[in-house]
Amino acid sequence: MKRPLLLAAALALAAQHGFAADDWNATLAKAKGQTVYWNAWGGDERTNAFIAWVGQETEKLYGVKVKQVKLSDTAEAVNRVIAEKQAGKTENGSVDLIWINGPNFLSMKEKGLLYGPFAQTLPNARFLDLTPGSANVVDFTVPVDGYESPWRLAKFVFNYDSAKVSDPPKTIEAFVDWAKAHPGRFTHPAVSNFMGATFLKQALIALTPDPQILQSPATDANFDAAVAPLWRWYDLLKPNLWHGGADFPANEAVQDQLLGDGAIDISMSFDPASAASAVEDGRLPKSVRTYALSGGSIGNVSFVAIPFNAAHKEAAEVLANFLLAPSTQAHMQDIRVLGSYSVLDWSKLDDAQRKAFDDLPKSASLPGNDALGKTLLEPHPSWMTRLTEAWAKRYVK
Repeated sequence: MKRPLLLAAALALAAQHGFAADDWNATLAKAKGQTVYWNAWGGDERTNAFIAWVGQETEKLYGVKVKQVKLSDTAEAVNRVIAEKQAGKTENGSVDLIWINGPNFLSMKEKGLLYGPFAQTLPNARFLDLTPGSANVVDFTVPVDGYESPWRLAKFVFNYDSAKVSDPPKTIEAFVDWAKAHPGRFTHPAVSNFMGATFLKQALIALTPDPQILQSPATDANFDAAVAPLWRWYDLLKPNLWHGGADFPANEAVQDQLLGDGAIDISMSFDPASAASAVEDGRLPKSVRTYALSGGSIGNVSFVAIPFNAAHKEAAEVLANFLLAPSTQAHMQDIRVLGSYSVLDWSKLDDAQRKAFDDLPKSASLPGNDALGKTLLEPHPSWMTRLTEAWAKRYVK
């Protein structure tokens, strides 16, 4: 009797998110035998291998095959859908699912190129935080509105050498005092690089008087007042950076090399598992640890979306739902598989589901899900553009 009772409870919970069992059973029936052409960036072999595993599992469980169409740029798939719409191909399109984010999602949404809303009706959406302001419902300030479904999380973190640092700074403000006490032992990548710009954005969110303004476009009227506290903070930080702030590592890889060589004590990443992976590979010392700031860290959720004319919409929904299964998310977070952190709401998992995460291979360099803290929304893209330009004018001689 226990299994029917559990199923009934699960269906009742799912119904709160707009999921209907009969509708989903119909979707599963239509999806059986279909092949999902998942257009996804193909530049990372671990991600490619994970997608291949997903296809093996969905075929075994649901009769749904997955074919990865490897992209060098997401715009390739977006342009294909645009061309099909212009040609009047409103059915049987060549793209079933796209790994998509930010400007590409906005472009497809504005042009009416997306199928949905579908995401909140997936059975496994019950494991997500879908409240207003959650990173699962906003994509670079653009409301998702159910037209894309999350599947993996990136989060801004700091890595430090615990053999040399016992108490790393836990807030943006604390970096000034720490750097003053340890001159030359901290730096950030060049601000022209994504990682350096993200460090500035993280600081801006913490220091600006009204962080909510960052969710709207930066303008001539609001920019200077919003960033003034940031410049005051950075003026105090810069003289105590590596090389006195006269130059910066070109990117995250160069910065990590400095950490590995002992030239600095703290680095940063947008992947909470990257340091653990580098320790396993011998690129960083075993004493390196990863942490998130106490006030929360910028998070970047990766989403999947279904084009309006997808030939296999039902199979695409089945795939999107499978990506949200707690067992799939735990497998994805395994450092031996992908190491990407889960998008699920920890409070919505039961003890057995949490145990799947707790039982993952341990690494002293790998933070737990609960240690990553609050996820802060990315500012509107216009803030990064203005911020990096203004930084260059102020600090590049």
